[in-house]
Amino acid sequence: METLIMKPSDNSIELAAKLLRQGEVVAVPTETVYGLAANALSTDAVNKIYKAKGRPSDNPLIVHIAEASMMEKLCCDIPKLAYVLAEKFWPGSLTMVLNKRKLIPDITSGGLDTVGVRMPDNEHTLDIIKKAGIPLAAPSANLSGMPSPTAAVHVFDDMKGKIPLIIDGGRCRVGVESTVISFIENGVSILRPGAVTAEMLSDFCDVKIDDFVLNQANSGVKPISPGVKYKHYSPNAKVFLVEADDFHFKNYVLKHNGEKVCAIIKQENLDGINFYSYGDDDKQQAAKIFALLRLADKDGMEKIYIHAPKKDGMALAVYNRLIRAAGFDIIKL
Repeated sequence: METLIMKPSDNSIELAAKLLRQGEVVAVPTETVYGLAANALSTDAVNKIYKAKGRPSDNPLIVHIAEASMMEKLCCDIPKLAYVLAEKFWPGSLTMVLNKRKLIPDITSGGLDTVGVRMPDNEHTLDIIKKAGIPLAAPSANLSGMPSPTAAVHVFDDMKGKIPLIIDGGRCRVGVESTVISFIENGVSILRPGAVTAEMLSDFCDVKIDDFVLNQANSGVKPISPGVKYKHYSPNAKVFLVEADDFHFKNYVLKHNGEKVCAIIKQENLDGINFYSYGDDDKQQAAKIFALLRLADKDGMEKIYIHAPKKDGMALAVYNRLIRAAGFDIIKL
């Protein structure tokens, strides 16, 4: 099919809502990454997401809503803390895993009795949800396993001919997917880190970091959150994550340098090496990392050495994505 790219307008938002009501898939902008959206309540529509992405069927989808009141229509046994966190962080980059009602089909929840729900912080996508009148299942709008799309052109590269419409809302300002939490006694467990950090959540409750944030899940695990079980976020090039100070990182990469070898670094230049800078600030790193991984592929790189970020604050989200992009191939100097 022909894939249109349209800027947000009354006409394009109305068209997106119409297509979604008809059971089609539309790529929409959010503050995190672009989402591949379809009617979360329709098995046929959600199946089109899995088909377009080539996504494993046991990898659950996040349901996007436009008003907090929609949460009660989709979920049951909602803890009081969920309302507190929704009041504080919605619209925003927080997904809450809750017990689902029967109207959520198994294909949306990956066969689980729970479902992740969030309200995106993007006025155009909120308008689309309201006009469509349905909650939207919306994983990242990329081929499964590839770097997530933070610009409409990234979506077009992966989804051309597979979906009818991409709403081009510009570059995503956050750049990594939402924080996903589940509820435990006295607090929450972070299943996937994002812009809503453990430090921010700890102002409201006890916070646990799930083991799978920094470790690989075995093949028998049934994930209750996206981004846990499978290799994700990875370009065609081989990715190596290097934990080292500036001096030892540079020397290591120089020893492995070549025409089709590059580095993604914190500092501004690296003589004698193909490099891309993603900055020292964790917000900069989050906003740039997926685009740089895609750029390295376009530039014909075959190996990428990445100077590892920290493991606290929002940098934990970047580190979490990079260990999966590297297939847990971590070089510690």
